[in-house]
Formats: sequence, structure tokens, C-alpha cells
Amino acid sequence: MAPRVDPVSSDPSQPPKAAVVVIGGGIIGTATAFFLARKGIAVALCEKGEIAAEQSSRNWGWCRKMGRDPREIPLIIEALRLWPELNTLTGRETGFRQCGIVYLCKTKNELAKREAWLEVARPYQIGSRLLSSAELGSVLPDLKGSWAGGLFTPTDGRAEPTKAAPAIAEAARQHGASVLTRCAVRGIETKAGRISGVVTEMGPIACESVVLAGGVWSRLFLGNLGLRLPQLKVISAVMRTEKLDGGPEVSAAGEGFGYRKRLDGGYTIANWSNNRFDITPDAIRFFPDFLPALRLQRDSLRLRIGSRFAEEWKTPRRWALDRPTPFERVRTLDPEPDQVILDQAKENASAAFPAFRDMRIAERWGGAIDVTPDAVPVISSVEKVPGLFVATGFSGHGFGIGPGAGLLMANLVSGETPVVDPTPFRFSRFADGSRPKPSPLV
Repeated sequence: MAPRVDPVSSDPSQPPKAAVVVIGGGIIGTATAFFLARKGIAVALCEKGEIAAEQSSRNWGWCRKMGRDPREIPLIIEALRLWPELNTLTGRETGFRQCGIVYLCKTKNELAKREAWLEVARPYQIGSRLLSSAELGSVLPDLKGSWAGGLFTPTDGRAEPTKAAPAIAEAARQHGASVLTRCAVRGIETKAGRISGVVTEMGPIACESVVLAGGVWSRLFLGNLGLRLPQLKVISAVMRTEKLDGGPEVSAAGEGFGYRKRLDGGYTIANWSNNRFDITPDAIRFFPDFLPALRLQRDSLRLRIGSRFAEEWKTPRRWALDRPTPFERVRTLDPEPDQVILDQAKENASAAFPAFRDMRIAERWGGAIDVTPDAVPVISSVEKVPGLFVATGFSGHGFGIGPGAGLLMANLVSGETPVVDPTPFRFSRFADGSRPKPSPLV
């Protein structure tokens, strides 16, 4: 079952030309289109399915600075500057509330890891602080169990994944953007070595620039252009409860669970310590790239080989632009949630907070997270194809960082001074000998 996303209607017709075509209607694509349209740039936003139908509506809804890879901290600071303004900027409810987030630590070793991260983050003055075991009760008064302490950031927040990207997309349209749903982009066209347009299933759109914000589909799209992007999928499992009184206001995660309160009075709950990884042909192709990440995360992944391997093996890796593509065959990737992982989350959350013992589960769903070898996104131009830009690989961090990432991409496309240094997010880092690795502190 997929979460119920605020609907966004499609424009009745496709424009013959635009300055920029944005591929992908998730939080990154809609935010990019919005900030470009606010500058008066003609934008066409193309989504193969519906706005926010994939991971942008299936995530936890956290908007956090805490625990970020140090390379992402400047960008998430910018995103958290934007989130409180988005309701006003879009004229719609995105669900953002500043509630604070706590990372709960069972052991002294966990607490020491959080303290090491805090030292790295201290120059950014983001307001995080360590809590002793005794101090946890002042932030989470109903917390039960034995905890060594925690890391707390009172300025972090939450938003509604089913509302945010649709709100941003509608606001982009109000600023002049075309919003096209069920409109897969089959590929790009070039002239004199640079972007000259795209071909959608509805026909061509002439343009000067293309932003690929296709989430887990980005690797496949780029492969048809002969571009190598090491990107894999991790399958998450999430559930929401019916309205629940007496639960915590501050969001938190501990061993085996994580949660946030929702606008409807229920809770989104997931398993902080466990996700599923389906072994696929790309997992074998990119094994050397991802080996450092696998070593760091091996205890939190349930490896599985099943039907997904055969499905992706059969998926075409090259196609002509005058016939249907894999993006039209699968409008919405809707993986089954892992019930074992969710049952563990329910049990662990209930042990930590008595209010959760009365929870009634309303929905469960799965999501496909686009991950890179260093768990840091690509937000970059592509040197080999002038006019092509890529924003993908957000590795489970994309929702919270989305507004900042969209603004940065709009800066890059329009040639303005970037809001933050884009160097850590460059596409070329996977081919220039950098051999990027994930931070051991997150």
C-alpha cells in the first residue's frame, strides 16, 4: 500500500519549448523547478507517474541537521532556513514544524560516536548537544528503558512527505512552470555537443538545460547516455498509525525504531536499525564502489536475492527515443514493505514509549532509496554533456535537504553564485580518482 499523496493535476498540454526541463517530480525536482520559476526562467517539470509518488512521499518526514555527513552540513543549514518559510513561499501547507529530534544511545560507545560527530559539527553552531541519561527525561518525559544518553537538536523539525512536494509543485506552476504528470522523458537530444531538447512520450520539448532528479531511476537514464553513475537501491519499510493521544512531541530514534508525530495526530514509525537490500545486477557491477559502505552498514542491512534480480536483469539498458521505455512500463516503484522489520519497530517503539502500546496501524508501505557509495548526493553539472545537470543519490537524506538542494541546483543551472560550495556533490568524483567513502560518524 502506498501513502495517500495530495494530488497534483497535469497541465493539459506539453509546451514546445522551455529554458529548462526538470525530470522527476519528487522533492528535489519540484524544489528545483520552483526556485527556477521564481527567477522567471521557463521550466517544464516532467514526472513519469504522479508528483511525489515514490520516495518523496514514503520517507520518515524528518528535517534534520543532526547526524549529517559533514559534507552536507552547509546545505542542510540552508534547507532548514528555507523550511519554516515554505508555507508562506508556496501558499500551502507543507507540514513543517520545529519539534526537535533526539538520537537515543544504548551504549557508551554509541554516545562516544555522537560526541565525535558533535565535535566535527561544532564550528557550524547548529545547536546540537549531548544529553546524559538523566537529562533525557527532560526532553522525552515518558521514555522508558536503559539509555546511556543521547544527542539532541532542538531546532530540527518534521514535515509531511505527502504534502510538501505537491505544495511546491503547485507553487512552481503559479510562478509559470509547466507541470506534466504521467509524462516520461525518454531521453535527451543534443546539437553541436550540448543539450538541445528532450523527447517525452508526448513528443519533443526544445530546451537549453536538463535537470535529472529521477531518484532511483537516474542511474538507468544516464546509462542510456553512456554515463556511469554508481547508484543502488535500499528498500525501506514505514508505517503510520491512527490518531494517538499522549505520545511524544519530540521526534526520536533509538535501537530498532524511529518516529515522528504527524499533522493528523498519528505517528510515522520505522526501523532505524534495519533496511532491506535486494541484490541486483547493479549491486554486482558496483560492488567495488560500495564495499566501504557495506563494511560500515552490514549490521543494518537485510540482504536478499529474489525476483528483483531477474526483473532488473531483463530491464533494457539501451533504448531508442521513438518507442516506450522502462519509465513508462513502471510508473511508480512500489516495493513491498518488510513486515519483520516493521514488527520489530513496533515492538521497540512500544517498549520505549508506553503510549505506542495502544497504536493501531493504518498503513504500511515500502520505498526505494537512491544511495551513492559515499552516501552523499550528486548535485552537479555533467562535463561530458554541456547543459545536463544531475540531482540524485540523496541516500535517505533527500526530503529534509530538499529545499536547499533545489535552490543549489537552481543556482548552478542559472549561473548564479551557489548558495553553498557544490564541490562535495560533483558528479565527477566517482571517476576522478577520489574514491569517495561514507563518513564513519553518521
